[in-house]
Amino acid sequence: MGTTLHTLAPNEGATKPRKRVGRGHGSGTHKTSGRGTKGQKARTGHHGIPKPGFEGGQTAMARRLPKRGFNNPFRREVFAINLGDIAARFGQSNAAVGVDALKDAGMVPRSAKIVKILGSVREGQTVPTGLKVSAHLISASAKEHLEKAKGSFEVLALHVPKPVKRPEKKKKK
Repeated sequence: MGTTLHTLAPNEGATKPRKRVGRGHGSGTHKTSGRGTKGQKARTGHHGIPKPGFEGGQTAMARRLPKRGFNNPFRREVFAINLGDIAARFGQSNAAVGVDALKDAGMVPRSAKIVKILGSVREGQTVPTGLKVSAHLISASAKEHLEKAKGSFEVLALHVPKPVKRPEKKKKK
């Protein structure tokens, strides 16, 4: 007839009956029901793996270490890149270089939200003529180097999240 769903069964000895604990001396696990004597694992409410960072009742590491400083939730992380590096990579005259081009070239990480151009140019290196750079911020020296090379700079709009205003609490009369 062959194998069908109603004829399927586990192999002989593959399953065994559930052990009923805490059912008296005749069960084979009387008294402590297989939990041993005393300790956290013998107590009611203990369910396997403790929460992360739990150190057996000892004060946890996160609570022993001192807390320092302040993390500003509205900080602006600015990624800076030198004009000399841009000139070395995009060396041709009248080249247009934007933030996306810098990300594609691997010079700026993809996660960078704000890019600033700095004016550091190595000795013996020149900025190509007519270089058009677009970024969020630029230093005064970078702007000066671009103007000398008859280049231009376009300021991109900064997307700065505004702080959330919480509704004022009603005063009790």
